[in-house]
Amino acid sequence: MSHILFIVLPIVLLILGLPIFLVLLTTGLFILLTSGTPAGVVQTVLFGSLGSYPLVAIPFFILAGEIMGQGGIAKRIVAWVISIVGGVRGSLALATIASSEIFGAMSGSSVGCVAAVGRLLFPALRDNGYGDRFAVSLIACSGAIAIIIPPSIAMIIYAVTAQQSLTVLFTAGIIPAIMIGVMEAAFVLVYARIKVVPVTDKTRWKNIAAATKDAGWALGTIGIIFGGIYGGIFTPTEAAGIAVVYSVVIAKFVYREITWLDLGRIVMSAANLTTQILLIVAGAGVYSWLLTTSGIPQQLVNYISALDAGPVVTLLLMNIILLFVGSFLEPPAAILILAPLCVPVAEAMHISPIHFGVIFAVNLSIGMFMPPFGLNIFAAHLMFKMPITKIYKGVIPYLVINLIALMIITYVPIVSMALPNLLK
Repeated sequence: MSHILFIVLPIVLLILGLPIFLVLLTTGLFILLTSGTPAGVVQTVLFGSLGSYPLVAIPFFILAGEIMGQGGIAKRIVAWVISIVGGVRGSLALATIASSEIFGAMSGSSVGCVAAVGRLLFPALRDNGYGDRFAVSLIACSGAIAIIIPPSIAMIIYAVTAQQSLTVLFTAGIIPAIMIGVMEAAFVLVYARIKVVPVTDKTRWKNIAAATKDAGWALGTIGIIFGGIYGGIFTPTEAAGIAVVYSVVIAKFVYREITWLDLGRIVMSAANLTTQILLIVAGAGVYSWLLTTSGIPQQLVNYISALDAGPVVTLLLMNIILLFVGSFLEPPAAILILAPLCVPVAEAMHISPIHFGVIFAVNLSIGMFMPPFGLNIFAAHLMFKMPITKIYKGVIPYLVINLIALMIITYVPIVSMALPNLLK
C-alpha cells in the first residue's frame, strides 16, 4: 500500500495545486506516520539534505547570473557574439543560440538565460523578419541549454544526489551542450535561407575588436569559472563565490550599470529563487530517504533485471519516464525524486553514473520547453505576452532536434565521456 502512495499521493496533491515542496514533504510525512517510523527522523533528514557542500554553489551561481543579466555583462556578451556572426543570413538567430550557450555557462539557470538573452535579442529578431513565434520559441528552447552546460544547477543537484564528482559531471556536459547548439544552429540557418531573412551588417575586424574590448571584462567571467575549476585552482563551489564577487566588481565599478540599491534588489531576487530551490531540496530529502528505505529502488532494479531487456531498452524506457516527468516538474524536483530510483537501475546495467547524469540533464532540458507545462514556455509567455498555443507550435522543430540529440547522447557514450576520459 505504501508503495502505491509514493506515486498516487504526489499526483493527487499536484492536481490540487500544492507547491512542489509541500507535495514532497506532505507525501513523506503521511507515509512516515502511517508506517510507524519515529517522527523525529524528519528533522534529521530535512536539514541533513541541505548539509551538502556542493549545494552552496546554487545560491552563488543564481546571484552571479542575476548580476550578469542586469549589470551590463550579458548585454556585452550578446553584442560581442553579434559582431562575430554578422553578415550571415540568420546571424541574429545564431547569436541567440551562442549567447544562450555562453550565458548558460556563466549562470547555470535556464529561466535566467531566457530572461537575459530574451530581453536583449527579442526586439531585434522580431524586427528583422524572423516573426514573433519563431523568435520567442528560439529564445525559450535555446535557454534550456543551461541545464546541460556547466555550471548547471541541475547537475549540481544530481552530483549531490548520486554522490558523483561535480567536476567530472561538469566536464561530461560540455560536448553534448555544444553538439545541441550546433544542431539548432544548422536548423536556424536553413530556416533563415528559406524565409529569406534579411542579412545583417557584415563582419568587420574593427567591429569585432571594439566589441571584444568592450566585452573583455564580461568574458573574463567564463575564464574565471572554467579556468579556475579545470585548472585545479578552486572547486566549483568556490568558483561560484568568486564569480559573484567578480560580477559585482565589473557591474558596479567597471561598467557602472548598477547602484548599491540595485544590488540589494538583485540579491533579494536571487535569495527568493534560491529559497524556492532549497525548499524543494529539503522536501525531497524526506521523500527520497523514505523511498530508499522502503526498498523500492532495489525492487525496481530486480524487476528490470528480471525482464532481461538489456541496456538499450532500459535506457529508452528511462528516457520516456524522464521526458514525461521533466515536462511538468522543475529539474531540481525531478532529479531529487527520480535519481534515487534511476541511478541504481543504470548502475545495474553497467551504465556510468556520469554518462547517465548527462542523459538525465538532457531529458530535463527538453522538459523545460516541452508542452504543455515546460517552464521556459511559461517564462517566455509572461515575458513576451505571446499566446501559449503559438509557442507550442513554434517549439516543435527544436523538440525534434533535441530528441535526436538525446538518442545520440544516450547510445553513443563517448559523446559525454570523451572529455572526462581525457582528463583522467
